[in-house]
Amino acid sequence: MADDAKDTASTLPPEDAPGIVGYILEKYNEAKQARYTHEQRWLKAFKNYRGIYDSSTQFRSTEKSKVFVKITKTKVLAAYGQIVDVLFANKKFPITVTSTPIPEGVDDTAHLGIPGEEQLQSPYGFPGDGNELLPGATEATPMSGGAKLGGLKDEYMGANLLSGKARMPNQPEIHPASETARRMEKLIHDQLLDTNATNVLRHAIFESVLLGTGIVKGPFNYAKTIHRWDNVNGEKMYAPYLKEVPRLEAVSCWDFFPDPDATSINDSNYVIQRHKFTRNQLRDLTNHAYFDGDAIAECLDMGANYTTEYYEDIIQSYDTQSGSYDVDRYEVYEYWGTLDSMFADEIGLEYKTNSALDEVQINAWICNGKILRAVLNPFTPERIPFQSIPYEINPYQFFGVGVPENMEDAQLLMNGHVRMAIDNLALAGNLVFDVDEASLVPGQSMDIFPGKIFRRQSGVTGTAINGLKFPNTAPENLQMYMQARQLADEETGIPSVLHGQTGVSGTGRTASGLSMLLSGASLSIKTVMKNIDDFLLKPLGEAMFQWNMQFDEENPDIIGDLEIKPHGVASVMQKEVRSQRLTALLQTVANPMLAPFIKIPNLIRELAIAQDIDPDSLVNDINDAQIFAEMLKGLNVQQQASEQAQGPSQQQDGMGGTGGIPAGGNPEDPSGVGGGTIGTGNVPQSGESNFTGNPPQPQE
Repeated sequence: MADDAKDTASTLPPEDAPGIVGYILEKYNEAKQARYTHEQRWLKAFKNYRGIYDSSTQFRSTEKSKVFVKITKTKVLAAYGQIVDVLFANKKFPITVTSTPIPEGVDDTAHLGIPGEEQLQSPYGFPGDGNELLPGATEATPMSGGAKLGGLKDEYMGANLLSGKARMPNQPEIHPASETARRMEKLIHDQLLDTNATNVLRHAIFESVLLGTGIVKGPFNYAKTIHRWDNVNGEKMYAPYLKEVPRLEAVSCWDFFPDPDATSINDSNYVIQRHKFTRNQLRDLTNHAYFDGDAIAECLDMGANYTTEYYEDIIQSYDTQSGSYDVDRYEVYEYWGTLDSMFADEIGLEYKTNSALDEVQINAWICNGKILRAVLNPFTPERIPFQSIPYEINPYQFFGVGVPENMEDAQLLMNGHVRMAIDNLALAGNLVFDVDEASLVPGQSMDIFPGKIFRRQSGVTGTAINGLKFPNTAPENLQMYMQARQLADEETGIPSVLHGQTGVSGTGRTASGLSMLLSGASLSIKTVMKNIDDFLLKPLGEAMFQWNMQFDEENPDIIGDLEIKPHGVASVMQKEVRSQRLTALLQTVANPMLAPFIKIPNLIRELAIAQDIDPDSLVNDINDAQIFAEMLKGLNVQQQASEQAQGPSQQQDGMGGTGGIPAGGNPEDPSGVGGGTIGTGNVPQSGESNFTGNPPQPQE
């Protein structure tokens, strides 16, 4: 199969190929029916998040309160805030690219050779070691001093670099495999920044927390407009140009229909995305590659065909009471998956196969019974360009479990007990009167107000009207509400202290107890972060790497044996610990006995990387380090020459000169104070004057 979609587009007019349209619609209906139970779960989760009672909640005729305590919303936002804070706290996309432990085709370590060291290398080579015998040569010609540098050979051309670790202390060395991986990571981060990937991931993560599953689509080829101004004859002229970059997109669970028998993207035969396009959006498809403009024009002439689903009336708050109305939108289905070769033959797809029973991977768009686009899967290797993110894994189903579903029962309990407490307070907070009308004069008003006078006919005083007070059961109901709230904390793994609950009691009253609570709460978030690492960040990083290898033509030198690693909460903690350990090791270098055993240039570079600092902007490479060393050596020579020309007797103003005992100090001073000068004078002995131990003499 061809690598790109240019040679794989359908050559048959869409009206002559109804088979593939019916096949895609059949698969869509199967996925739609299988997804019904999940839609019911999502609707309950959405209603609990928004604080909406559905038709399954039955109220008694005596119930007055319809209050909904939206604790579900608080828990969802707390979980979402924690995940986003961990992923994007350091303002860097959470994907790293590293070299494999034993890289292929590139050296793990290379060092700057000393004079004569290259003679120790073997003059004979073998294919793949960088010392191949070139045509016409009598001995191997080492590439850049014998080191296998991969995509870095042009940058270090002329440097005497040899494979392996340095043999002398503080001998400069580089890591070509790690440097190549770091450059690929920098390129991927720049591309994700251009595509606004942070907002895309936030949208998908929020749906993952709310509904249990988030969907990210991409990367796809996208022609981005680069704004540029050229200087023409002294005047700035606006000259934009288009650049091909990867693009990501967040897909809602409501518009995503996977294979009913699949439990993940990897074992899905197909997925279908349902689009809701305006006329302009549908017409804009003609500007994209391999879309049939005639078929799109026919769909536009046929008019809008979008059918509103039952759940859209709830999640989009359509007003169905005032009457139905037509939605001016077009319903387009995007199909990614396998297709029998006979369908591919019907629409004229060119592919390589050895059997009529083979299947091919395609991408097809249909609308109003028309094929808008039909191409073979353009990615190499073939993949379905979607990533599914479960908040909590359901091992037997495709869609995961979210926060609202976990605390559904607790939310029902909280709502019920709060309603009971409010209805009881409505009675307990007011008096109910027992009136004996036979004891009152007929025709009187029953209104109650201060100073009210009732006229009685007969009977005992105070027996005609009695005030009754109902017992107050609100404290018991509120106590049950608090128990249900604690149950919600346990069901979700998100304690209330994380989202600002005051009045913490029990274990959380002390600093150590609160630390234990927060540490326990982080376990559930770490589990979710592991799911994001495995199901989003790692597949997305691999897809970005494959896209660059296949479509990026501006950076062909970034090659190497690379591995994509997600950068979740565990790696964040590891980076902090690594930074502390590198700093402690740098302080050890101050000991001159240990300094020869430490590779200081590598230590400085790794310390910059651990602190999320680009080492290329602050740390010198081999060539720059030699230049700066020569510059510093020249500055030291100039400083020493200046000090020798100045002489030891010339001092700056305010500096004291050298000399012996200061003037005024008498070494023979018997007072022992030296005339105010420390360290001079003699201490008086016994019997001498000024000796404090002499007995007092009588006064004459």
